[in-house]
Amino acid sequence: MWKEFKAFINQGGVFQTAVGLILALAFKPIVDSVVGDVVLPIVGRIFNAPDFSSLKINLGGKETEIAGQKVQAAIAYGNLIDVIISFVIIAFVLFLLVKAYNKATGYKEPEAETGPTEIELLTEIRDSLASR
Repeated sequence: MWKEFKAFINQGGVFQTAVGLILALAFKPIVDSVVGDVVLPIVGRIFNAPDFSSLKINLGGKETEIAGQKVQAAIAYGNLIDVIISFVIIAFVLFLLVKAYNKATGYKEPEAETGPTEIELLTEIRDSLASR
């Protein structure tokens, strides 16, 4: 069983994946700080709202008291806006990092295999049918 476990760990880059996950978890606070402390205030200034998390649509009705706080039914869409902005920023930064890494290492996209053209395929089918 121990040998099987060692073979499992050593195959498929499990160790590299673990290192990548640990680095990603360590990198998360940096990204959160950039997004929350730098980008969102700029976006908030553009839209005259320093924080989108307070944006909501009240659905009306009476207020209910839950755990000592008065609550009214509402759709809180502001936090969703914050999360979407964070996601787009993180995705863009990762895109730039991958692009820079590929440029630094000289990585080139493998060219797709070019198969036979439509005319070549039709000619082959015709010849196959003619030989019958």
